[in-house]
Amino acid sequence: MIIYIHGFGSSGEANKAKLLRAHFHEKGIRFIAPSLPTIPDLAIQTLSELIESYDEPIYLMGSSLGGYYALYLSDKYDLKAVLINPAINAPETLDRAIGHGVNYYDNSAYEWNSSHVEMLESYEIEEPNLKNLFVLLQKGDEVLDYEEAFDVLNGAKMIVEEGGTHSFEGLERHFEEIKRFFGVALKL
Repeated sequence: MIIYIHGFGSSGEANKAKLLRAHFHEKGIRFIAPSLPTIPDLAIQTLSELIESYDEPIYLMGSSLGGYYALYLSDKYDLKAVLINPAINAPETLDRAIGHGVNYYDNSAYEWNSSHVEMLESYEIEEPNLKNLFVLLQKGDEVLDYEEAFDVLNGAKMIVEEGGTHSFEGLERHFEEIKRFFGVALKL
């Protein structure tokens, strides 16, 4: 089972989630992309309950803030994870987002405050298990500095591409390598 973890202000119905869902379902691979609460503790609790509820191998994929969550959960449960332009310093990055925001999926409003940033701090990983990680970075990420993830996760399996965006353009080019990294039959 692959669990995809979306980024900040996004949902399990965002373009990347839809692209991944369509590909993995077409290949007969179990895949879910839950829409998570904005509150970090609730998001981690939801993901932990999902991971613990399946009686099969779990693999994680996370983008941006979802990459930060995937890094934490990969460490907690000793799971393989693919991190796509991860927000490696999420507390610092999202401290700049304090205020009111709008969810990209349904335009619903939410508040992001300092207590949420403090929650993120509790999920920081000092020494990531690099053998469990496959990191996809694009230098043209307009939201995050790819070098932060590159430096912290140096030693993990990694692809760094010129150009691109925070959304990670052309993700489908890496689907086969992602499946090889997970390395098992993930059939429905």
